[in-house]
Amino acid sequence: MILIKLGGSIITNKQKPLTPNLSAINKIVSQLKKIKEPIIVVHGGGSFGHYWSVKYDMHTKPAKYNKKGVSAVKNSMIALNKIILDSFLKNGLNPYCLPPTDFMLGNKADQKKVREIAKIAKAGLVPISYGDVMWYGKNKFYILSGDKIMGILSKILKPRLVIFTLNVDGVYSDMRSKKLLREIKGKNPEISKVEMDVTGGMSRKIKEAISISKSGTKVLLVNGNNPDRIVNAAKGKFEGTLFKR
Repeated sequence: MILIKLGGSIITNKQKPLTPNLSAINKIVSQLKKIKEPIIVVHGGGSFGHYWSVKYDMHTKPAKYNKKGVSAVKNSMIALNKIILDSFLKNGLNPYCLPPTDFMLGNKADQKKVREIAKIAKAGLVPISYGDVMWYGKNKFYILSGDKIMGILSKILKPRLVIFTLNVDGVYSDMRSKKLLREIKGKNPEISKVEMDVTGGMSRKIKEAISISKSGTKVLLVNGNNPDRIVNAAKGKFEGTLFKR
């Protein structure tokens, strides 16, 4: 089984609020059809969920956020998810919409329900989840990032490979020279400061990738603008930054 994250910076135009990148979405999905094993997909919020979460100052820390903001984030993520689902159907794949509320209670995962996701994937459907605003309890909400969901699913399901798609080739040791780190093992690497967003940006992806790789699962950060690299990775050819235990 392979777990794939479609980054918000790839599937949307982050410079324009509420703007999907339909071309990139369709190119990626058409490539995913070539992977001949069960896959589970998680997508980010990009210019949809992030736009509203920034506007209403909402974060990953549980708090009593603006109720209109909560609704706006959730509605926008449903809209983006619908676009992703439609692309899968159009490309001959069978998506199975999986809101994080289906397997999360507060900020804890229901392990039994998460394990059912693997069964859905093995049955020939493609479970698709996404980052979202979540009810925490005590009148509090929090932003659950797609990257965090990747970590949660990986810990329980233990896929053979985890892939994060980005709008860059991987992790750079220096942003100016664009020197790519081909492989990362062990402790946090020395990397150039990168743009951050409300859910942690590249910093969150690196943290999750290191955490996932500690269990023995290979994690690859790959450029989603070259979706053939996702298929190549499934075949063992890695083009990006590889995290290993």
